[in-house]
Amino acid sequence: MATLGIAHFGAFLLACLALNLTPGLDTFYILARSGREGRAVGFAAALGINAGCLVHTAAAVLGVSAVLMTSALAFSLLKYLGAAYLVWIGLRMLLSRTAERAPAATRGRGMDAAFRQGLLTNVLNPKVALFYLAFLPQFVAPQGGQPQLALLVLGVSFIGTGLSWSLVLALLGGRIHRLLLARPRLGGWMDRACGAVLLGFGLRLALQRQA
Repeated sequence: MATLGIAHFGAFLLACLALNLTPGLDTFYILARSGREGRAVGFAAALGINAGCLVHTAAAVLGVSAVLMTSALAFSLLKYLGAAYLVWIGLRMLLSRTAERAPAATRGRGMDAAFRQGLLTNVLNPKVALFYLAFLPQFVAPQGGQPQLALLVLGVSFIGTGLSWSLVLALLGGRIHRLLLARPRLGGWMDRACGAVLLGFGLRLALQRQA
């Protein structure tokens, strides 16, 4: 990787694995969607989240993420959009009727919705954009002649490790899904719990300040 201007690539991959294994919004969202609607929907959620990571990688390569670091207005606008979206999803889950929670009622539209929501929850989080801008350049060699290419390779590598773990989570959620099929009332409580947690993530994002 030295020829691409990447330093300490092995350490970078280990850091990626540690970061991906740390529970957060992405972990919770994939488990929630796959647990309620099956592993196929969980796979769609995982793809959506990692597609969002691809957007952040491109933004870091192009320097767009730097705008969020220097512009309080841009940071606040994206932050409140992301927070409002999370709160909206959380409230929908909290207030949905029992019939709407049935897996059969959402199976047809679940994959599209899971992908779209996963993508937007990631793209609309300015903290993720700033993370990419702060984390990836640490592994770009100062003497490298193609820093943009190095950033791109590092971003894609991070997405590769993240997608692998996301698919494992979707498979785990699929097992939870089979359990909930036999216990519909438990599924209703899970929806309420998931809605409350997503609502909490949204409120926390709204209260975060620009670093």
